[in-house]
Amino acid sequence: MGSVIGNILPEAVAVAISPIPIIALILMLFSKKARNNSLAFLVGWIVGLAAVCAIVMAIGSTQNMSAGSGASNASYGLKIILGLLLLFMAYRNWKKRPGPGEQPKMPGWMSTIDTLKPGRAFLLAVLLAGVNPKNLALTMAATLDVVQKGIATGKAVIALAVFILIASLTILLPVLINLFMGDKSAKILNTWKTWLTANNSTVMFILLLVFGFVLLGKGMAGLSG
Repeated sequence: MGSVIGNILPEAVAVAISPIPIIALILMLFSKKARNNSLAFLVGWIVGLAAVCAIVMAIGSTQNMSAGSGASNASYGLKIILGLLLLFMAYRNWKKRPGPGEQPKMPGWMSTIDTLKPGRAFLLAVLLAGVNPKNLALTMAATLDVVQKGIATGKAVIALAVFILIASLTILLPVLINLFMGDKSAKILNTWKTWLTANNSTVMFILLLVFGFVLLGKGMAGLSG
């Protein structure tokens, strides 16, 4: 099982490095309902990732996805498609990057963070974790990797639980800092928010480019091997 976890570790780290959700969470931690909203956001993030893993596992359990099978070859083809999707997103991200001296543009919904209630914070996190194209593609690819190994269901669940834990660390950490450091956390979180806002386009471009080629390579290697 260690090799399975090692195989999906890069995808988990890539999901964890999600600047927009982290910025949104930090803004929540500065709002009036900081504790309730941030905890709801954390739970929603975990639920979003778990839902994608569960759906892909459920579909995979009805198919023979062991190495060399027709269904496995189809999943390799899906990885190629997901890789191409990430590469296209990298291209679009690069084209939309702010020019010299321009302020980075954040999604319009961020201006409503202060007005969110826990239920909406939960739903927002589910969407950012499970529906966001980058995270969706990477979570699907990681789950396919686990399913293709043909390990027992219990071990597969443990491997994906580790994936979700690692993919959630950057959401969990600000919540813990706020809970245990109180007012002292403001300086740390503000520094993170400022850096992520300024470097969002660059970080996302590199991630999408690298993992686009990673998934493309996995798919092509699987089909040719």
